[in-house]
This record gives sequence, structure tokens and C-alpha cells, in this order.
Amino acid sequence: MLNLLQLLPNAENEELSYIQGLVKNLSDEQVRQFAVIYSSRRKDPQMILLLTLVGFLGVAGIQRFIIDQIGMGLLYVFTGGLCLIGTIVDLINYKSLAFEFNQKVARQVAGMVAAST
Repeated sequence: MLNLLQLLPNAENEELSYIQGLVKNLSDEQVRQFAVIYSSRRKDPQMILLLTLVGFLGVAGIQRFIIDQIGMGLLYVFTGGLCLIGTIVDLINYKSLAFEFNQKVARQVAGMVAAST
């Protein structure tokens, strides 16, 4: 079995554990293919944090657009991040926002890679 930490060096521990469960039945070549596709689609928690901080400077909700929550992004834009309360909550929960998005992406990519053989 390939070392996922070498293939996905930017992934968090919890994220790596989740991915190991997804790819345990894949061949080494499929795991490599998964890692290439997944690493290009995953969102780094630090990027989510920075985009959330931008909400304080003027454009609230960018982080929600990036993680494919378009409706919430529009709500944040039109309400000033729900009067900045939603933006503050996102600052606290930025890691879980990124992790939830990355879980969704990992499931999609794993299904795509498994179906390709």
C-alpha cells in the first residue's frame, strides 16, 4: 500500500484517516490516480481562513462560494456575512468547512477512480 502522506503532503491527519478508508480497496495505481485528482480539487483550510478574513474587509461569503455553497455565499454577500456573525462563526469553524468539502470531493474522486477500471 502506498504512503498517502507522501502522495498528499498537505492533507491534515483527520483527512488522511478518512481517505485511507476510502482507498483501502483500490490498487496502487488507482491510489496514485486518486491522489493526483484529489489534490487538485481539495481546499486547504488556510485558504478558507484567509477568504473568511476577507469578509471583514468588504466581501463576505467568498469562502462559501469556494466550497460550493452558492446559496449561503449569496446570503452572506447580501447580508454582510449575516451582520458579521456568520463570518465570525466561519472563522471559528474554517477547518470543519474545509474538511466537509474535502470529504465530499474525496468520495466523488474515489467513486470516479473505482468506476474507471
